[in-house]
Amino acid sequence: MSTRKTVTHKGVSKVKARLTSRDKRTMAQLVGLADAVENAAGRRRDPHMDIPTRSLSNVRYNKTKRFIEMGKNSNRRQLFNLSQAKSFMQTMLAASGATQLIEQGKTTSIRGLYYLLKHTIEGTKEETFGEQSECDPVIEDVEVLLNSLREELHLYAQKRGDMVGDLVLIDRGDEIDCSRMGSGGYGIPSIVEPEAIRFKSCKARFVLHVEKDTVWQRFNEDKFWRKHNCILTHGGGQPPRGVRRLLHRMHAELNLPVYCLLDNDPWGYYIYSVIKQGSINLAYESQRMAIPDAKFLGLRSKDFERCGLSASVKINLSDTDRRRAKQIAAYPWFAHKKPWQKEIKGMLDNGFKLEVEALISRDISYVTEQYTPERLNKKHRLD
Repeated sequence: MSTRKTVTHKGVSKVKARLTSRDKRTMAQLVGLADAVENAAGRRRDPHMDIPTRSLSNVRYNKTKRFIEMGKNSNRRQLFNLSQAKSFMQTMLAASGATQLIEQGKTTSIRGLYYLLKHTIEGTKEETFGEQSECDPVIEDVEVLLNSLREELHLYAQKRGDMVGDLVLIDRGDEIDCSRMGSGGYGIPSIVEPEAIRFKSCKARFVLHVEKDTVWQRFNEDKFWRKHNCILTHGGGQPPRGVRRLLHRMHAELNLPVYCLLDNDPWGYYIYSVIKQGSINLAYESQRMAIPDAKFLGLRSKDFERCGLSASVKINLSDTDRRRAKQIAAYPWFAHKKPWQKEIKGMLDNGFKLEVEALISRDISYVTEQYTPERLNKKHRLD
């Protein structure tokens, strides 16, 4: 490690870390952002930054790449505009915080960065950030402005998700055999970039991603992953960025097909959409997150009758469910797929939704011993 010193905005002297090649690229972008402001000020011009617009109106579905991507619209943020001066300062402050983390070779949570940056501006009673909700979108502004993953800024989100299967990886120098992690499995970290997580060996044939921990526990206890030679993951509902990024890497780098077993409700459909096409809110990261070849195994609208389920497992659709289902059916990546239109219409016609756990009403291991093995057959998949 280098012995050079750097001084933070709070005046604390810290040791600079040796940078990886990715860190150097990110630092160059951060320095370029600072230089642009300095150069504008030196020419007595209003410093500004053009931040790509993060809204549905600036998102499009690329039919060739088969994922969502951000358009070219942007919003100009200017220092000498009174209505934008504070947000300009906050953006530069967030970039400065990321620079500090990279220089020191440290990572922190989004909450941690908020506290790192939060202080009273000298000579005023004004706080840099009043609440974390004020800081979070500014961090996203920096991400999209620099076209960098949050993890490349040395920031991590909440860790949520587990994995088990015949995969050996190197996690920051530690060798992890994911087939020997007991009942809890390997906890998927938020930062899973190649500098942090490296794949050593993999004998699995595919990845099965389930929606929730409760379902994942059933599959793990029944050793489904061993019997069917797969990697089993979950994301605790809507999968966090670390889980999505790791799924993308396993698909792209290990050539593993990704299958999703999710609830028969608008939320399950949306989770599949995010895994497959990317998130509307994070469209700028789709190329490193989306898995266009991911397949949906279930739960299906016709499974209530097909599986002979009890009426007691029905959950009536709310008005919100119905509105959300129609919104999802209108997504460009679903709108022209007849099987998906039929699937969503089937749920709406049923008037109820189903959770994967409903299959337990047949038998405690029905989902692992009969339902999923049958659905792995090609004719039962939705694309």
